[in-house]
Amino acid sequence: MRSFLGLLTAVVFFCSCQKDNSNIIVTPTPPNLVFRFKFDSTQARLNNIGAPAVMPAGHAGQNPRMNKMSAHYIELAPNAFTALGTGVVAYKAPETTAGGANAIDFSKSFFAGDGQIFYSLPLSTIIPGDYEYLRVSLAYQNFDINFHLDTVINAPGGPYNISQDFPGTVASFVGFNTYIKSFLVKTQNITLNANRAQGYWAFETSGSIMGFPFSNLSSGQAPANATTVVNPISTTSPIPAGSCLVTGAFAGGAKLHITGNETSDIVITVSLSTNHSFEWGDTNGNGKWDATKGEPVFDMGLRGMIPSF
Repeated sequence: MRSFLGLLTAVVFFCSCQKDNSNIIVTPTPPNLVFRFKFDSTQARLNNIGAPAVMPAGHAGQNPRMNKMSAHYIELAPNAFTALGTGVVAYKAPETTAGGANAIDFSKSFFAGDGQIFYSLPLSTIIPGDYEYLRVSLAYQNFDINFHLDTVINAPGGPYNISQDFPGTVASFVGFNTYIKSFLVKTQNITLNANRAQGYWAFETSGSIMGFPFSNLSSGQAPANATTVVNPISTTSPIPAGSCLVTGAFAGGAKLHITGNETSDIVITVSLSTNHSFEWGDTNGNGKWDATKGEPVFDMGLRGMIPSF
């Protein structure tokens, strides 16, 4: 985040505004199978294999405030031995080779916030049967976090010691590969017209220090396989490396039963754990993200999924 550090400490003022490019979901005629997102900071924090995950020594985390999310793939799996792709694929986002290798086409993505419907499809298209697990391949997250500025500013009458928290917005691409024409972080737009691998991010912040407004936009790429992807059935039904196929059993051990004769909608609430899912190396032990002191971000992966209906 070197570009971010330089711009922030210089207190550069810049402002721009762009229109959001979110697509609109058109709900088909019922009865439908409806997928709704929920973000829960109190839900269990899990690791890649679905076991409880404590914060590693020397790390800290915070609960991101989710604005919206997009998914690339949704699959219903009858049991823990269902191989990826052999269940019922309810949704798959458009892909493209415009950037070279095959990638998610971000310009055609759907987005949903907390409590909002992400996708609906006719129940008549779902093969009747019992389904124990849901798989959702996450593609994009947009959320707000806080960062801490602890520095000295040399100004007339100073120097002044600054120790203050500021808000910022993160746009995080967690899909296997994404072709991005352009995207809006919060108020500022980034144009790429290129592919980006899992872990590409952008960070936007603005505020005021001693009455001087500032704004900053920066971006970067996280290391490969640094994103937590929870899969409690990894031993019987593994997922490809670099994917973000989060897997979860339906709440309470219940199975989703589809008869093929439904007369009303079935709504699946996809509850995703944001429990300290924004994680960094806390080099000074203060529990705050000191971005300007070089504290590295280690993980932005969601920490578990509990679907219910």
